[in-house]
Amino acid sequence: MSQRPIEMIFAGPKRHWVGNGFHVSNYFPRGARLFERFSPFILLDYNMPYDFAPATSPRGIGAHPHRGFETVTFAFEGAVEHHDNQGNHGIIYPGDVQWMTAGSGILHKEYHEKKFSSQGGTFHMIQLWVNLPAKDKMTTPGYQALEASDMGLFELPEDSGKVHVVAGNFKDVKGPANTFSPINIYRVEMKEGAELTLDEPATFNTGLLVIEGDFEINGQTVKEHDFVLFENVPGEISLRALSEKTQCMVFSGEDLKEPIAAGGPFVMNTREELQQANEDFHMGKFGSLDF
Repeated sequence: MSQRPIEMIFAGPKRHWVGNGFHVSNYFPRGARLFERFSPFILLDYNMPYDFAPATSPRGIGAHPHRGFETVTFAFEGAVEHHDNQGNHGIIYPGDVQWMTAGSGILHKEYHEKKFSSQGGTFHMIQLWVNLPAKDKMTTPGYQALEASDMGLFELPEDSGKVHVVAGNFKDVKGPANTFSPINIYRVEMKEGAELTLDEPATFNTGLLVIEGDFEINGQTVKEHDFVLFENVPGEISLRALSEKTQCMVFSGEDLKEPIAAGGPFVMNTREELQQANEDFHMGKFGSLDF
């Protein structure tokens, strides 16, 4: 089978602070204007490994609103805690995923888990925003706590690597996440010299973020912290690990093919819906900020 062509390879822009606990590079849409191009994925903030000193109070970001999409947080090092005004609370550790559906409107806060904060250490996370189809924009808010042990697992031959499936499926191994549109998300770990072939549907927008080590992808060298976007044509994606230890995240999903109107913490389909979201929030219809 032919190889699926690479459309672009890019690194994230200069890092910035979100609150005082997340030191992120916004790969898109700030780094690359992929809003419509990479539907249903609309934002990717990557907190590369960052060493935090011990703190007397947890760092993070206070209560803030969302509507119309989902926030998905992937933990690699450190621990992050979540509270929202729907009564959900969770802590994620390395290998865990927190999947929050904002839907019709939610208020939440995210911060370093208390013990991690008091001890300090390396913090390494990704937050991905996944757009909701128009028919589901106003769905009831929800929360999925996905632990490392919940993930689907595909093992490469001779103990050369693993694929941890979060959503959708990889080679008939299914992930635990419930999604509103067809999505495959998985984390690939490979030892040096290991090879793996991916075969995502050509109709899916497919991208890959290297989070550790270097890869050869379809014959091109891709460095640590590079993002690779593939063209929407049939073809395999061949990976070969060039470093002693490598990891990457694969994001692949069916294009919603719907207009997007975004502003701050809200992602809707029209400017009128966006204005309504702002009005609803300021009128207190998202609920109390005291939780």
